[in-house]
Amino acid sequence: MLAVDGDIFAFIKPSLDAHTLGINSAAELLRECGYTVLIAGEDIAEAMNNIKYEVNQEKVLDWINKNNVTRIGLSYRLDQDEAVNMVGYFMNALKGKEMLSYQEGQIKTIFFAGLPKTCEIIEREYKGFIKTFIGGETVKESLAKMGVPEARIPRDIIEGSLYDDLRMEFGKDIINSQSYQGFKPVNRATYDEYGTSKDTVVKRLNSNISKPFIPLMRAHVGPYSSSKDRMESVKEFISWAKYLAKTEYLDILSIGTSQLSQSNFGEDWGDKPNGGGVPINSLEEYRMIWEASRPLLLRTYAGTKNIPQLARIYEETINICWHALSLWWFNKLDGRGPYDLYTNLQQHVETLEFIAETNKPFEPNIPHHFAFRGADDVTYIVSAYLAAKLAKKIGVKTLILQNMLNTPRYTWGIQDLAKSRAMLTLVKSLEDSNFRVILQPRAGLDYFKPNLDEAKMQLAAVTALMDDIEPLDETSPPIIHVVSYSEASHLATPDVINESIKITQYSLQKYRELRSKGKIEDMSKNRDVEERMLELLDSAKTIISGIESHVENPYSAEGFYKIFAAGFLPVPYLWGELDEFKYAKSWKTKPIKGSVKIVDENNKIVKAEKVVNYARNNLKEVEYILNQKMKIN
Repeated sequence: MLAVDGDIFAFIKPSLDAHTLGINSAAELLRECGYTVLIAGEDIAEAMNNIKYEVNQEKVLDWINKNNVTRIGLSYRLDQDEAVNMVGYFMNALKGKEMLSYQEGQIKTIFFAGLPKTCEIIEREYKGFIKTFIGGETVKESLAKMGVPEARIPRDIIEGSLYDDLRMEFGKDIINSQSYQGFKPVNRATYDEYGTSKDTVVKRLNSNISKPFIPLMRAHVGPYSSSKDRMESVKEFISWAKYLAKTEYLDILSIGTSQLSQSNFGEDWGDKPNGGGVPINSLEEYRMIWEASRPLLLRTYAGTKNIPQLARIYEETINICWHALSLWWFNKLDGRGPYDLYTNLQQHVETLEFIAETNKPFEPNIPHHFAFRGADDVTYIVSAYLAAKLAKKIGVKTLILQNMLNTPRYTWGIQDLAKSRAMLTLVKSLEDSNFRVILQPRAGLDYFKPNLDEAKMQLAAVTALMDDIEPLDETSPPIIHVVSYSEASHLATPDVINESIKITQYSLQKYRELRSKGKIEDMSKNRDVEERMLELLDSAKTIISGIESHVENPYSAEGFYKIFAAGFLPVPYLWGELDEFKYAKSWKTKPIKGSVKIVDENNKIVKAEKVVNYARNNLKEVEYILNQKMKIN
């Protein structure tokens, strides 16, 4: 049934699932096609967590009725059983109130985005009434599934990039040849401290700078099953760590801890929802992981509560190779932590002071979180620079600059290159004898398709994109965060992680070989990338200059609060604390030829100067609110 002018789309997800980018991207696409779209707020998201209770069902259905919703999108990318149960309770509630179209009700269709097996079960159970999204659908496919007539889709939305097509052809050749299977592990044991408590990521990098340079490989590892008890899951992770250490493809193991490990470490969890990930809950368990994983370098998520204390625990137990903090994120703003933004920033600044004392690197886990909330490309860049400068002022000597490509998924490769180079240029301008920047690119969170062969091709293609960021520097990128090709299909096992590393390392070598023979374009000379990079740099410098001119003591918890609350870093898809941060949410962004830009109510591009003036005018009000908070604290 095709959508018509009067249709109102609504997207709902439980607050337990932090994956919001897909919902926000779909909503923006529908708006571009001329439809009214609503995204349920925190209260409805909380109700969806426990939709089996009648009181929560009534709350959700009342919201649907009140807003005259006709088409509903649900999303849940965590546990399969929980997702199926959520949809079941929701459908029964709609049927009970006779709200479905075949009951003469208002709801014409329902969409569900989730893991492939979950989608398969739901498709079978509801015989097509619920359209499912397993990930990797093209823009055109997505809109068709949501009932949008092709004539309503703006041409700019479905245009592509020739550079991206060529990289996919490269990826297809790599995977079809199967040559990557012959890639052997790299011998990193070239220095005395290798694998010991005195080992560091900087030592490992410095000891392996040789020709041809082979980047360090980092991967996220986090087995979890709701059907296993906590210790079973921890023991499974330990066995995975042993295997990955023994096979020697991986250099840096990122422990994918559970939500409760981050927010309630060392406490009695009772029946609190785990939220996926390895449910580690004691110092001894971390020590067991350290012993099992020799000689891998280890790191893990920062805490979302008692953040400095957890950072100290990571130092003591796993000799964490670098710390990652999100500054503005993983708190009440995004539902990932218990603190308000100001308290979160205070704790993060205190943690940065500790990191500086340890002489360990710091990774700003930040720009892509702005992108997840609809930020434009300039905000992505500026947020990285601000975090880097704060860290440098506090005394951090090494910065791991994570750069999530393909975010949002419809980003064109040439735009990714421009954004990456602009960010690198700005952040590296801070380098001196006491401050070093190490690039760490990765594929996007929702980039891969569920079809495993296609996903492997995408992994090879995105590796080529990483190499084109600094194509004339054979030691760049120094570290690659390898996102396993099974990301959209199922949890990456050790064998999948190792195969993903083989694909990445082999593709990098092959792409460099093709460049040296002149068989691919030298992207260092691409004029489109250069022009876009200069445009981004100019806009980013305008925003940074505006911040440093108008915000008192900007590089502090108070300064970062004011920068965000005043609207210097627009996040139109912000979910939480909307009254307090109305200025941060006030701008609209739009995909334009594979980039993301701020636009006004008439869809005209907004210049950086206008953003600065708007935010500057909000500072007095924001300062008053902050002063009230500081009095309470």
